Amino acid sequence: MILSIETSTSNCSVALHNAAGELVGVKEHNEPNVHASQLFVFIHELLNLHKIQFSQLKAVAVSKGPGSYTGLRIGVSAAKGLCYSLNLPLLSVHTLAGMAHSAKLQMADEKAVLIPMIDARRMEVYNAVYDMNLNEVIPTQATIIDGQSFDEFQNKACYFFGDGMPKCRDILSFRTNWFFVEGVEASATAIGFLAHQKYVQKQFENLAYFEPFYLKEFVTQSTFHQK
Repeated sequence: MILSIETSTSNCSVALHNAAGELVGVKEHNEPNVHASQLFVFIHELLNLHKIQFSQLKAVAVSKGPGSYTGLRIGVSAAKGLCYSLNLPLLSVHTLAGMAHSAKLQMADEKAVLIPMIDARRMEVYNAVYDMNLNEVIPTQATIIDGQSFDEFQNKACYFFGDGMPKCRDILSFRTNWFFVEGVEASATAIGFLAHQKYVQKQFENLAYFEPFYLKEFVTQSTFHQK
């Protein structure tokens, strides 16, 4: 069994996959600011529901980012804590790759381009571009969306999705071969599927040094009022 954790967006999600990479169960709830209070509750509920003991787990997988700074810290800290306490290997999966995998299952066009988007505030999104084999065409970037964004794919069928997609739709929908897919979100279901492939190939992380992929540095802003 592989236990997978996804907390990079507002969706708090955990999943179990068996030795064949098949989904055993998933527990998730899409609501901001519940990760810290609900993540371990979801893990225990999922394991109890399927009568799985912690001792039966063979690895823990986590969505490594990009995404919410706080969400990523919670998910990675939980995954590392479980690995240390249970002496398990750690697997990580790129958040955007997981989203692309979920979207791919809904597409029939083998020449299409997949563009997952995570909201990064204002008109900026974290995004990457994948082909239908999940090969990375353009690596992860933070993009301020305007009318010229993704012009290099103007002649391709492009599918945009994720929680950053809605705010970009009005700007990019002038192209008739670009499509905006609802309902695709970061989920431990996809993380577990891709993590199983890494498990078979023994592509484990260095537990002591692994850190989330933030893409941008976390900056706090303080306002000082002078009297």
